[in-house]
Amino acid sequence: MLSKIYSASCFGLDSFSVEIEVDITNGLPQTAIVGLPDQAVRESRERVKSALKNSGFSLPPKKITVNLAPANVKKEGPSFDLPIALGLLSASGLLKPDTLHKVIFAGELALDGSLRSIKGALALAQLARKSKFTLVLPYSNSREASLESEVTILTANNLKEVVSWINGESTLKRLNTHWLSPEKNLETDDSTDFSEVKGQFHAKRAAEIVASGEHNLIFIGPPGAGKTMIAKRIPSILPDLSQSEYLEIVKIHSAAGLCANGHLLNLRRPFRSPHHTISQIGMVGGGSFPRPGEISLSHHGVLFLDEFPEFRRDAIEGLRAPLEDGCILISRAKENLVFPAQFLLVCAMNPCPCGFLTSPQRACQCSMNQIHNYHRKISGPILDRIDLHVEIPAIQYKDLTNQNVQESSADIRKRVNHAREIQQKRFPASFNKTNALMSVKDIRKFCVTTKNGNLLLEQAMKGLQLSARGYYKILKVARTISDMAESEMIREEHIAEAIQYRTLDRNWWG
Repeated sequence: MLSKIYSASCFGLDSFSVEIEVDITNGLPQTAIVGLPDQAVRESRERVKSALKNSGFSLPPKKITVNLAPANVKKEGPSFDLPIALGLLSASGLLKPDTLHKVIFAGELALDGSLRSIKGALALAQLARKSKFTLVLPYSNSREASLESEVTILTANNLKEVVSWINGESTLKRLNTHWLSPEKNLETDDSTDFSEVKGQFHAKRAAEIVASGEHNLIFIGPPGAGKTMIAKRIPSILPDLSQSEYLEIVKIHSAAGLCANGHLLNLRRPFRSPHHTISQIGMVGGGSFPRPGEISLSHHGVLFLDEFPEFRRDAIEGLRAPLEDGCILISRAKENLVFPAQFLLVCAMNPCPCGFLTSPQRACQCSMNQIHNYHRKISGPILDRIDLHVEIPAIQYKDLTNQNVQESSADIRKRVNHAREIQQKRFPASFNKTNALMSVKDIRKFCVTTKNGNLLLEQAMKGLQLSARGYYKILKVARTISDMAESEMIREEHIAEAIQYRTLDRNWWG
């Protein structure tokens, strides 16, 4: 007897429909799964058999063929366990076929028949909404799937509950789709507040500019100066996530398997800080079954690269296109995938291999050749794409022991939000567009400088030998600084401040 069950699978961030056909015929007792299954799908034969037996169901000793269509697309993951089990029961005549119409089933089966969470639940919910299907998922995926509206989602704890619902003997819990309340889900942590940062007002000013205009930043300073401490607090002054931004973030993290077992991200912007030994694929994404890399997991958030020159060269150079385009293209033989990667890059590095070139407390032990080689690890095209180069000096004793109350992240965020509101009015047709994302056409239209400011910029171009990209970066940063000062024109002092944030262009270490 032949049966058909609908399911779905994820490829990248999107999902596609899969028809699971099960045929039980006379022959030697064996089970074959065809349709380009991966190892996890092939192993589902044993999981499904044990789950059925331990749930009180028995299969006839016959030849079983399971086909996953379309057959030309590779299928991965254990989410087909539930629909395969239901297909076997339906082909055995144990299910009412009418209930299986227009329903997508997905879930991993434990050996006792209970359902385990799967990755990509939000993408499956979006597919169900578009195709106007009902979606049946494990209960542990409830929180993630409920973020999608205008779709019927049912959840179950085990195989028996699903079978009883199909046969009309019981009901399944229906999810109430909803949007999470920021007040209930935004976790605060006083230890990541700017009020904890002593001194370093120049660096904190740069962090505020970065948050206001979504510019990229690199800190240069000796060990213990506060580079990492300030970088980790930048998310605390960024604007709150919108609903669409949050859904994009959850979808990416779910595709990477980071939303399993009911875990759901809070409403703070992501902060990712990979170790410097990370591979290029780990950084930008990819693999045989492409999954998001760190740049995509940082989407709408902050990617912090500490000890920047110590990262592998290919991992650093892989940042070029995403920093320009806001996405990464993963090319494969048969198709291409695009992962979003609109992140704020924050890097930190020492001025030299030993770290004490600019320290007044300790003498540098590095030769000039070692210093040059250290800085050559970061190519010119990468530095060109970083808007602000900020030198952080070693913190002084008087600043460290200062008992005065420092400005909190909440106070800084108010000014950042005001600057973002100005930019939103400037770009009304583009939601959440910032100064850092301005095109050349936008720069010519909105970055109007005074005469003195233009002369200063001309001198900087000649003196620092800036590229065209460096020139536009200075204008974008100056536009943000003028927005923070509520100035329509970009004045000379705004240009001057933007120029001083180009430390590495001045080759000051040589």
